[in-house]
Amino acid sequence: MESGAKFFIGQVIVHRLFNYRGVIVDVNPVFSGTDEWYEAMARTRPPKDKPWYRVLVDGAYHETYVAERNLRGDSSGEPIVHPLLEEWFDKFENRAYIRSHSVN
Repeated sequence: MESGAKFFIGQVIVHRLFNYRGVIVDVNPVFSGTDEWYEAMARTRPPKDKPWYRVLVDGAYHETYVAERNLRGDSSGEPIVHPLLEEWFDKFENRAYIRSHSVN
């Protein structure tokens, strides 16, 4: 887990504003996108100097890039469905995804 990050790779989360579930596949200690993306997509203007996360969205074919303040841990204990799960993780155990192989 990145220093200072509240969530970890493999953790199942819920987006606070849009209420979708997903799993974290990458953590950035600060925003690492472009100013253009931020202006177009980050409408609530979350802080750029706090952690941001790449998330595979449950029941979808895409991923999102989300500020930490817009996430909360998922309490359902249920796995997610996403076509890229097997590329990132090996198994779902104790309410989180586990990766034993390296991701390129």
